[in-house]
Amino acid sequence: MAPAANAAPRLLRAAMLLLLLVAAGRRAAGAPVVNELRCQCLQTLQGIHLKNIQSVKVTTPGPHCDQTEVIATLKNGQEACLNPEAPMVKKIINKMLNKGSTN
Repeated sequence: MAPAANAAPRLLRAAMLLLLLVAAGRRAAGAPVVNELRCQCLQTLQGIHLKNIQSVKVTTPGPHCDQTEVIATLKNGQEACLNPEAPMVKKIINKMLNKGSTN
């Protein structure tokens, strides 16, 4: 009986440790990650007036997302996803690239 009595507290400690590890893992999985491996743009705009745009970031397709994403940072601090295939967005990208090359 003595070996079985000693095994019960060890088994209980092991079960508690496993429970704590599982709980900690779930908490970490729910924490927001800055660079998530998924597309950032779920909806896109066809265009936005150039005077409202502070900067534009173009993200090429990769393991995180299978499509090109165009994210404009507006002068009011908000970000807007733009449709990279829209003619207006293509003009905006060209103007922003030319603006950057002249500075």
